[in-house]
Amino acid sequence: MKYFGLIYIILFGILFGCSKPDAKSEKLTNYVNPFIGTDGPGNTYPGATVPFGMIQLSPDIGIPGWDRIAGYYYQDSIISGFSHMHLTGTGAGDLYDILVMPTNSKFSKRIEKNSFKPFSSFSHDKETASPGYYSVDLLDYGIKAELTATERTGIHKYTFPKDDKTEIHIDLGYALNWDSPTETYLNVVDNSTIEGYRKSTGWAKDQRVYFVIKVSKPFKTYQLFKNDTLTTSPVTAKNTKIILEYATIEGEQIILKTGISSANIEGAHKSLAIEAPDFNFDEIKQQAEAKWENELSKIEISTNDTTKKHIFYTMLYQSMLAPTLLSDHNSNYKGANDSIEKANGFNRYDTFSLWDTYRAAHPLYTILHPERTSDMINSLLAHYKETGLLPVWSMQGNETNMMIGYHAVPVIVDAYFKGIKNFDIELAFEACIASATDNSRQIDEYMELGYVPVDEHHENWSVSKTLEYAYDDWCIAQFAKALGKTEDYNTFLKRSENWRNVYDSQSTFMRPKLKNGEFVKDFIPKEYTPYFCESNAWQYFWSVQHNIEDLIDIIGGNELFEKKLDTMFSLNPLPEDKLPIFSTGMIGQYAHGNEPSHHVAYLYNYIEKPWKTQGLVREILETQYKNEPNGHCGNEDCGQMSSWYVFSALGFYPVNPAQGIYAFGSPIIDSATLNLENGKKFTIETMNNSFENKYIQTIKLNGKLIERNYIKHSEIMNGGTLILTMGNLPNKNVKNTMATSSKVYN
Repeated sequence: MKYFGLIYIILFGILFGCSKPDAKSEKLTNYVNPFIGTDGPGNTYPGATVPFGMIQLSPDIGIPGWDRIAGYYYQDSIISGFSHMHLTGTGAGDLYDILVMPTNSKFSKRIEKNSFKPFSSFSHDKETASPGYYSVDLLDYGIKAELTATERTGIHKYTFPKDDKTEIHIDLGYALNWDSPTETYLNVVDNSTIEGYRKSTGWAKDQRVYFVIKVSKPFKTYQLFKNDTLTTSPVTAKNTKIILEYATIEGEQIILKTGISSANIEGAHKSLAIEAPDFNFDEIKQQAEAKWENELSKIEISTNDTTKKHIFYTMLYQSMLAPTLLSDHNSNYKGANDSIEKANGFNRYDTFSLWDTYRAAHPLYTILHPERTSDMINSLLAHYKETGLLPVWSMQGNETNMMIGYHAVPVIVDAYFKGIKNFDIELAFEACIASATDNSRQIDEYMELGYVPVDEHHENWSVSKTLEYAYDDWCIAQFAKALGKTEDYNTFLKRSENWRNVYDSQSTFMRPKLKNGEFVKDFIPKEYTPYFCESNAWQYFWSVQHNIEDLIDIIGGNELFEKKLDTMFSLNPLPEDKLPIFSTGMIGQYAHGNEPSHHVAYLYNYIEKPWKTQGLVREILETQYKNEPNGHCGNEDCGQMSSWYVFSALGFYPVNPAQGIYAFGSPIIDSATLNLENGKKFTIETMNNSFENKYIQTIKLNGKLIERNYIKHSEIMNGGTLILTMGNLPNKNVKNTMATSSKVYN
């Protein structure tokens, strides 16, 4: 009986061990690779954070440069510490606040390149990262470093060898790239608690981080420095640091936890008290992973291609690294007016890279995170109340005025039409008007002339500004129409046609125009000039998302528009062409590495050639994203590059981000279920999907065949099933219609 019982147990184990596990039992966090984008132009960081969290606790190489904008570069071989705040995928070198570095007597070398800070070599073989967790062995010291995070706290766990001269360095003077401290403060409260602040300038001109650090093992002594000179506590200076001194035994672990606030030290204390009341690193790590699992589970995909699954969930992960939380548990935060403000009834967010993220990231949030989107809209309006304008590119309670447009407008208008209305609608409309009628950033000339003229400024960007302003004006017009504000509707609808004023029928491009109304001479469309924002005339021609039909007409109809699109994707740069750093991911003149191109592949839908969109979208999905450190073809840009992938992998994309519809492309997954916050499910099934079968043959929504190249936002949010049947040849017999680009569908 024992023999047969054993056989039964073995067979039972084999049967169920080999069966395919339930998809829901899979940990989606296992598919996230935080190293994607840490090499090449991606500028991402691999460290520990939670969705949209205030803390981004990540390793710093300690050496400045474009490649190390996020503090870390995969090709490097040293680490100079772990700082608590980082930007994700931008071209802006800021943050890197509160650097912590454990050391001991085993290694004391210093180098000029990292400003003679302590450092250690490391190997990728002894490094790992997953959502909410990062670890690395500091090889020169024999120290293992592990990091995790909550929304407002960063938790370090260091495993030390035996050493009588173990130290933990906390360096507030450490700065990298554009960042520079202006005033720092350290106060030793007791032998396990340190509090202070770091005020700095950089891209954010007035950044403030208040912090409290607690350690699980009291330090026996410490050294406190004021501008590299030993001093006593408390100390205030531009450059301060403290070295905590220990004697450790083999394998001893010390936990260091940091709570932060942008408002005051009291808020930092409360961050620790509420979010990390003890030193249970593993429990906090598990909580961080659970938070990510919950958010990633909002889209459950099925595909036999594991690589695609890794890319998809990493892109979904990276779409949630910004915007970042700014208010503390007292609802206080550093406002854009440099005062301490209070967020009443909402969480205040910042890090709004709006020129990038209005295109796909914010539309993705309206599907997956409508409740958080409400907080984001209230955050944009808080910025307006603080400064009199909506943000352009804001971070850490500062307006950087980077990039162009007043693109908080489409984010607000899109949210309004999608039913996210837990905000003051009249205040929102007032804010849109104020930002569109301000006299700064050449808006005054735009209002006077109907276009932004060329000037001698290094980044004039006149054509790009005209096109971006015109799109935002269309959004305001639609908002005004919905609110019954007829005069404003007429005004801004007229302004939305200003793109016509820079269209040159001779060259068939948007062309820079002088103040006297003449176009500039010696115009070469593929050249990169100060008249186009990080782009050329080829890439910006298509930026009339709100009126594609008239853009087609002005160039001479569908056939000529198709030829121009074909040329866009086939006119390859010549070896002698000078390509700037942001022209990456090139397919002809199309640059997937920068945002103005992101909607262009979908435009064949508007001329009844959807199969060309399908082929190109699939090509971009297959070639411009990889499951490796050099996996982004350009800056990830706070969620935009990743959101493009998430949308396109599902099979659709918001060409006009505030219109309430999504144009079909070519899905790369076999099926997906969107688990919506309203409790409904929207399922996408792709029949006969494969590498070769990239062309849509038929589209069914809730069992009914549809003959259109788009799906409405409301149809997704109502739940249901979308079935896309794929084939290896274009279906040219069914020319599905595209929605009118100038109409809002809600």
